Amino acid sequence: MKHIQLGQSDLQVTPICLGTMTFGEQVDEATTFDILDRSLERGVNFIDTAEMYAVPPRAETFNATEKIIGNWFAKHPGARQKLVVATKVAGPSRGMPWIRGGSPDLTGADIIAACDGSLQRLKTDVIDLYQIHWPVRSVPAFGSIYYQPRDDEGTSIHVQLEALGTLVKAGKVRAVGLSNETPYGVHEFVRLAELHGLPRVATVQNPYCLLNRTAENGLDETMHRLKVSLLAYSPLAFGLLTGKYDAQGLTGADVPDQARLKKFESSRKQRWGRPDALAAAKRYNALALAHGMTPTQMALAFCYTKWQVASTIIGVTSVAQLDACLDAWGTTLAPELLKAIDTLRWEIRDPAQ
Repeated sequence: MKHIQLGQSDLQVTPICLGTMTFGEQVDEATTFDILDRSLERGVNFIDTAEMYAVPPRAETFNATEKIIGNWFAKHPGARQKLVVATKVAGPSRGMPWIRGGSPDLTGADIIAACDGSLQRLKTDVIDLYQIHWPVRSVPAFGSIYYQPRDDEGTSIHVQLEALGTLVKAGKVRAVGLSNETPYGVHEFVRLAELHGLPRVATVQNPYCLLNRTAENGLDETMHRLKVSLLAYSPLAFGLLTGKYDAQGLTGADVPDQARLKKFESSRKQRWGRPDALAAAKRYNALALAHGMTPTQMALAFCYTKWQVASTIIGVTSVAQLDACLDAWGTTLAPELLKAIDTLRWEIRDPAQ
């Protein structure tokens, strides 16, 4: 895999990134170590985590994933130098009181304190890519589709950038990024960074898959013109695009007990658990089988080959799943299949946006 430059930063990463939000909830520490070992062995140099993880979020697992990764670094002294490590500061609490006491804001001081906590848990001196997990502003995200204006917008983008600049200047962070952002947010972060000599965002980490292609509705032009890289998360739509839920739905007897949408009721209440998302996934999965590939292969190849995507974040719960995701690299989609995918999308749009 040829390495990709993230935005205008000096970070060079593989086009596949190991996502880690399952570590510490669905995946125990021993299995996590096996997955990290295998990922590094197979040449993946990019891992992504967050202070909020593991997922589904709860107080008992808040910060757990970063701690596990830090323990792995401690066990493998040379591994940190081989990896580009991304993590995220949680945005406003969104009903999670264990995040900064339920604060509806994300202040500059919060960003700096959160980064210090991540550095300590990860057992590292620097975070390569530090991202704001979701905006302070009330934007459509995590299944909501409408912008809701409000009088109190919280800490300004300028102040957030100043805090990120403090971290970069201190050598604690190499590059900065956003997540779950809008075209306006990306433009404003870049505009203010260039106006005030503050760190320019290198990346935006947003959902992107066959069931959610909203990044193609304007965000892709913004990122292309501003030279900001897209990190695509949930390429398999929480497992909907693997086919494992097709026959019996989300909670069927033949669905593995560890499958996220079966195991966690809270996940079924999100965008991925919508009946129309499952119905759409079944149609995409059938399309893959009709063209001689597994649903997983087609869904991943779709992300791996799109010009909009710099790196695709894969989430796994076993070494076997990791190998399957990596083995899909190099799969190409024929023009007639891409046309069929677009025809289907025109009909059903983005049921998991």
